[in-house]
Amino acid sequence: MTDTQAVRDYLLGLQERIVAALEAEDGGRFLSDRWTREPGGKLEGEGLSRLIEGGRLLERGGCSFSHVRGRALPPSATQHRPELAGAPFEAMGVSLVFHPRNPYVPTVHMNVRMLAAHRADGEIVTWFGGGMDLTPYYGFEEDAAHFHATCRDALAPFGDDKYPRFKQWCDEYFFLKHRNEPRGVGGVFYDDFSELGFDGSFAMTRAVGDALLAGYLPIVQRRQALPFGERERGFQAYRRGRYVEFNLVWDRGTLFGLQSGGRTESILMSMPPAAAWRYDWQPEAGTPEARLYSDFLRPRDWVAPT
Repeated sequence: MTDTQAVRDYLLGLQERIVAALEAEDGGRFLSDRWTREPGGKLEGEGLSRLIEGGRLLERGGCSFSHVRGRALPPSATQHRPELAGAPFEAMGVSLVFHPRNPYVPTVHMNVRMLAAHRADGEIVTWFGGGMDLTPYYGFEEDAAHFHATCRDALAPFGDDKYPRFKQWCDEYFFLKHRNEPRGVGGVFYDDFSELGFDGSFAMTRAVGDALLAGYLPIVQRRQALPFGERERGFQAYRRGRYVEFNLVWDRGTLFGLQSGGRTESILMSMPPAAAWRYDWQPEAGTPEARLYSDFLRPRDWVAPT
């Protein structure tokens, strides 16, 4: 049985818990921006965008909830389910990206979502997606291992195959093909997931959402007081350029939102506050910047599977 109200209640509670924890860490306040889409357009529904800019910890951070309905699934949602092309749909989720001020604190992204398509024969086809991934500017082995161990442990109750499978999916998905490099050190990612039935798939998605704070806050607390200067900020801006490239060129979530007529301001809330590009630049050998490429921006088994 599909209980969309239970999914909605969970997602709103998750958003509130995450925002409260980051406010406590940052010392600043997230603004609340409620929005609605009235019937008659490509989408109808509502959402709640939570955003902080210029914080002590977070230079920019967004955590957005949306619950929308549309007349026809966009192409980005049916590339693996062509039989549902054109079907009316309902989608809800929480998506977040936190861009810290200190270059030694990594950017983190998380998304958990449910999508339900209404077939012409009356059947409702429901699936889940989600995951979380880490994008460091300066690499620390213990941070990557902790983040991956948190992902592994969250998925362990749902089968020994889930973490290795979703880690590989994450490594392959968050990859800039035009640069031939990963976006960061990965994490876990899954989409079009329904193999555990509604209840089991929803429970797995809750486990992923609930793991975000345990995976990220210890890293924040270890790194946020490290001193930095213009060199580190410049490299952070350069690497943030890669983040922009991925989101605008390859990210299915961004494409889904824009193709379905979603709220542009909320969709692009994931963008960093500042980014930079350099022509044909390479880090100097032996530097911490070079080590990011040699030791971290490549698929690795950061922890052993369960």
